[in-house]
Amino acid sequence: MTIILKNKGTLIFDDFIFPCSIGKKGSAKMKVEGDKKTPIGAFSLGSLLYRKDRCHKPLTKLKCIPIKKEMGWCDDVKSKKYYNRLINIKNKNISFEKLFRKDNKYDFIIPINYNTKKRKLAKGSAIFIHLSEKLKPTSGCVALKRKDFLILIKLINKSTKIILT
Repeated sequence: MTIILKNKGTLIFDDFIFPCSIGKKGSAKMKVEGDKKTPIGAFSLGSLLYRKDRCHKPLTKLKCIPIKKEMGWCDDVKSKKYYNRLINIKNKNISFEKLFRKDNKYDFIIPINYNTKKRKLAKGSAIFIHLSEKLKPTSGCVALKRKDFLILIKLINKSTKIILT
């Protein structure tokens, strides 16, 4: 089964329709780090990361990984070794997106496998499906309200793809 982004503000999976938000500047085939655009294409999904200190392990067929204080996602365009990867942020002198946040945006996140296999520096990193209370535009991710996110993760599995248009 496939999740489909429709009209830049709706995710569709099977018979379920979820309001969502995407990048502040829309979407792009040629994504660049920091352009605030959501990448266009068909992608697989990563494991579900969640804040164990705030939420119970959710009901899902995805592999679940608790988010720890030292976890980050490298967005450093100068780091060939770590760019667009989950990292331990301790003692790293590189730029990263902190996953253990004060707000609730990353209480649950699913990495979208964009630019993850043959990573190209500066082509975009840290593209996730994450939470947003008021569905504000993102920096390039796809955001859902918590109740919709929790429904979606019950329906999908590790072979689910997402098509972003």
